[in-house]
Amino acid sequence: MASLDEDPFVVHRNLLFTVAYQLLGSAGDAEDVLQESWLRWSSVDRSEIRDPRAYLVRVVTRQSLNHLRTVSRRREDYVGEWLPEPLLTSPDVADDVELAESLSMAMLTVLETLGPAERVVFVLHEVFDVPYDEIAETVGKTPAAVRQIAHRAKGHVSARRPRVRVVRSEHEDVVERLVTALNTGDLAGLMDVLAPDVVAVADGGGKARGAATRPIVGADKLARYLVGGMAKAGAGLRAAATWVNGQPAIRMELDGHLLGVASITVADGRVTQVYSIANPDKLTRLDHVAALSR
Repeated sequence: MASLDEDPFVVHRNLLFTVAYQLLGSAGDAEDVLQESWLRWSSVDRSEIRDPRAYLVRVVTRQSLNHLRTVSRRREDYVGEWLPEPLLTSPDVADDVELAESLSMAMLTVLETLGPAERVVFVLHEVFDVPYDEIAETVGKTPAAVRQIAHRAKGHVSARRPRVRVVRSEHEDVVERLVTALNTGDLAGLMDVLAPDVVAVADGGGKARGAATRPIVGADKLARYLVGGMAKAGAGLRAAATWVNGQPAIRMELDGHLLGVASITVADGRVTQVYSIANPDKLTRLDHVAALSR
């Protein structure tokens, strides 16, 4: 009898979590999906399964689809802007450029604009290289229909995703400049690192004081908002560099207590977008590194 460590579900758990998280944008919902999938897996006749990895991906995907329909209704009542739940990641996740890009807040936010079927098809094919015929079996459509969905989803994502792929060193440099400007209250330094048309979106969920409820557009407005917020909070508020969703990001702490994280997109050495998550319900997984794979 095989040990638990040899069970295909355990062997592929990091992959299954990554699939569910990318489909749902929520680590909590992804864990729920994995629990449900484990129950289904534990009751199946393993002797009839030729490819456990593919089978488990199908199970997790179907459970994620069920959750997608539920969470879409739940998010309609969300207070303010909704952003994906951030994950603390190790720097080596960035070594897989395509995985890191697919995990980024910018990409996950774009995926939120897709319908459930489009999101599933795009993520499975573009990120995890699942063949169209396997996806068709998973979503209950013909391979031809899946190809059409994939073409439509890819065009939708391409029109909205960041157009410039930034090297890791440049992204880290911009984060360091932003951290320094924030901690010193350097308005000019902030203006220098922010693109003129920068857009900042904050997710406080109605539970975080000071979180902007609407997007802030423009370097001048955002720089003054940030400097004012840092000054109001006092010397105990500090920014630090961290890694979130496979990219360099910023961690905000007040007297050592985590207040939020900010993920950024970069172009030409400047910040073009800021995704700030301060809802305390979404910060619970930032004390340990997420195990991700594809």
